[in-house]
Amino acid sequence: MTKEQFEREKKYQAALAVARSMLRQGVINEGDLRSIEARLKEKFKPVLGGFLF
Repeated sequence: MTKEQFEREKKYQAALAVARSMLRQGVINEGDLRSIEARLKEKFKPVLGGFLF
């Protein structure tokens, strides 16, 4: 994994953690989370992100 790929992965995972926290708090629902996750994958193009969860 290159440094650039690592940085993209790190940003993706951090943003996804925020979204999951919002789900737990009831701020967003499952559909919102799926939409956010899809947009984050498109934006950050994570190497591992799609395989971890």
